Amino acid sequence: MSKATAKGQAHLVRLLIAAGKATPSPPVGPALGARGVKSMDFCKEFNARTAHVEPGVPVPTKITVQPDRTFTFVTRTPPTTWLLKRAAGLEKGPARPGHEIMGTISLKHVYEIAKIKATDEHLKHLKLESIASTVIGTARTLGLQVVS
Repeated sequence: MSKATAKGQAHLVRLLIAAGKATPSPPVGPALGARGVKSMDFCKEFNARTAHVEPGVPVPTKITVQPDRTFTFVTRTPPTTWLLKRAAGLEKGPARPGHEIMGTISLKHVYEIAKIKATDEHLKHLKLESIASTVIGTARTLGLQVVS
């Protein structure tokens, strides 16, 4: 048993898991198994909770493992880069981020992505314009030009 568990502290595990496709194989199994959690229990609960999301969409997940080996988890919206690549129809980002122009994306798409991201708990206090400006910055890094 690790020192943190012996002292009664909770472990925080952050994973990026495809919606509805959690299995006890890596990365889920080893990450939770090392902390004494049955990964199959997590997978069943995660897949049930993400059933409404399109299968295969990456879902950032924060899992809190308590010392008694119980767990709670919070799911977030897909990463901004994934949403931008999907909106622009890109398979992957540029070889030199910020230097190559891979495509264009409209301001309407930026605000739609900002609305999706605004539902995250850690972004609720920000204005939609602030979130949209971060999305525009991420788009530039991905080599996407924002057009109005």
